[in-house]
Amino acid sequence: MSALLVTALLAVSPARAEVRVVPEGNRNAEQPQVPGASARRTKAGKTTFDAKYEKVVGLLARDAKLMSKIKATARAYGIAPIHMIGAIVGEHTYNVDAYDRLQSYYVKAAGYLGDSFRFDYKGERVDDFVARPQFAECAGKKGSYALWTCRETVWERDFRGQTVGGVSYPNNRFSAVFFQPFYAGQTFGLGQINPLTALMLTDTVSRISGLEKLDENDAQGVYQAIMDPDQSLAYMAAAIRRSIDAYRQIADMDISNNPGITATLYNIGNPDQRAAALAARNRGGAVQWPEENYYGWLVNDRLAELQALL
Repeated sequence: MSALLVTALLAVSPARAEVRVVPEGNRNAEQPQVPGASARRTKAGKTTFDAKYEKVVGLLARDAKLMSKIKATARAYGIAPIHMIGAIVGEHTYNVDAYDRLQSYYVKAAGYLGDSFRFDYKGERVDDFVARPQFAECAGKKGSYALWTCRETVWERDFRGQTVGGVSYPNNRFSAVFFQPFYAGQTFGLGQINPLTALMLTDTVSRISGLEKLDENDAQGVYQAIMDPDQSLAYMAAAIRRSIDAYRQIADMDISNNPGITATLYNIGNPDQRAAALAARNRGGAVQWPEENYYGWLVNDRLAELQALL
């Protein structure tokens, strides 16, 4: 569902309906299927999902300083810290293996500062790309989230999988084509944050955490933000806060008591569009609750153990 359709749905919505609290726990009795790519990555690393889960939980259990940072960041963004715990555990169980020590994340982050790279595709910088006429409708958008969401929508509509001006563009996400200069599909750091997601959330993080706003022309600065735990935790919290607010404002659903749902949205992204789609399904019929995916299912299934970390 496009950002323009989300806006239209909001414009024609009647007076605010009662906000329904999403029930705790999983809607699915069994875990939804884990994508093959996740299974292949785990097998290639000669490990298992259970081993990766135990490793990241062990990191969180051992590191009191990290837990203190998580709690403080969650408090600043008005969310329960279990939502951040769930996102970290989900990412390191199904995406990448956790490092043994928090210090390793700082060392990895520092390694990108001296590298020379930029966000581009076939030599065209992203700032030049979004200056094309197709993106004119985004010029008046207020705030980084609205601006980059609009640009992502234009990419999907006018460029993805198409040939424009003699250039053939991949049938892939905007973030994978322009914002991952080392290899497509990469995410980094403790929160495994995508560079485009960080650019979307930079206004919120700057306002709440006081961090310098990110610039698409400073790829090193963006990578530093998503790799450095002291900064990436803020972006993680901002993403979760965005999901909670989107579902309350668009779908009249309170998901703040269901970490499996917030973890699912952290994993799949686009909370505004997903909330609008859920709102559309719920008009005039029986209530449909948001459902967890394989990643969120694990968080809810292990919730008592994860809560004990706090």
